[in-house]
Amino acid sequence: MAIKDLQARQGQVDIIVEVTEKGDVREFEKFGKQGRVCNAKIKDATGEMTLTLWNEQIDTVKVGQKVHIINGWVSEWQGEKQLSTGKFGQLEVVGEGDESVDEAEEAEVLNKKEMSTDEGENILTKDEQLEEDIVKDEEEIK
Repeated sequence: MAIKDLQARQGQVDIIVEVTEKGDVREFEKFGKQGRVCNAKIKDATGEMTLTLWNEQIDTVKVGQKVHIINGWVSEWQGEKQLSTGKFGQLEVVGEGDESVDEAEEAEVLNKKEMSTDEGENILTKDEQLEEDIVKDEEEIK
């Protein structure tokens, strides 16, 4: 998915974007519960829009990071489209903005599903295998 393709009231948004700026954090109370909200500006190769960050997401996301929105929701406020995780979505940081993520890597992140063999062993992604190999090498050196 790309920012240019997002429409208001669209759900099941799965996209990787770069956070270019974060606004002020606002506190609120709703139904007797305290919360925090912050608007961030995001971009991809096709455009820019607002990402609404809620509560712990505010502290997790930093300017310059790439984030993966899974099962996101597009709303509209005063004529401007806004992306958020909504009630059922997730947000995960997948890298720094200055790291170039090529289309193949982005597709791997977007399509990453746990794969297993008939014996139930996990099949690792390239990055997971590389990390495991580094740990083994470090243990052998010790």
